[in-house]
Amino acid sequence: MNRIGTSLGLVGLGVALALGGGPGSARAAGDAAAGKVIFEQNCASCHGTTGHGDGPAAAAAVAMGTPPRDFTKGEFKFDTDKDGKTGTDADLANVIKGGGAAQGGSPLMAPWGGVLTEQQIQDVIAYIRTFKK
Repeated sequence: MNRIGTSLGLVGLGVALALGGGPGSARAAGDAAAGKVIFEQNCASCHGTTGHGDGPAAAAAVAMGTPPRDFTKGEFKFDTDKDGKTGTDADLANVIKGGGAAQGGSPLMAPWGGVLTEQQIQDVIAYIRTFKK
């Protein structure tokens, strides 16, 4: 590759990193629009269509003392990968895949790992991130 091509490649990499697309980025690798469709079909019954944790089925979880997460707060409980940070994309993926009970949370949070593909889980995570106010 010539000097101009190398320079343009490095500039592109710098822009990607500056926009949050680099390694360790907190941004989800999914498509929020696709995640919205999946969320509304599978998650909104508990988490609500606006992510407040107030869906029509939330009362059962509240009665058990494990209310659905309010995604608008952007606060997460589990550090599933033990990296010292709660609510990373990896943490959310692990909870979605394994269900809430696997992490000590609500048994009403179903495990979706055998239902959703890895890409669909990333799409849902991207959509969940849009709720934070």
